[in-house]
Amino acid sequence: MSHLWNVINQRNIIMAKYSKKAQTKIGQVMHEFKEGELKSGKDGKGGIVKSREQAIAIGINEARKSGAKVPGK
Repeated sequence: MSHLWNVINQRNIIMAKYSKKAQTKIGQVMHEFKEGELKSGKDGKGGIVKSREQAIAIGINEARKSGAKVPGK
């Protein structure tokens, strides 16, 4: 039975949700967040981002704007 399960799993190859370009962009934004340099809002007037979730959302948004493969909203 386990052999059959392995064959089924090999056929269902799952594609990555985010492209390499998107992953690097999100990584850059997370680095800014960890350094305390990530700011929200237009021209950073919203202040420093304090939430990890907000930092990830900013990274995904920037990746989407740069044309990277990102899942829909």
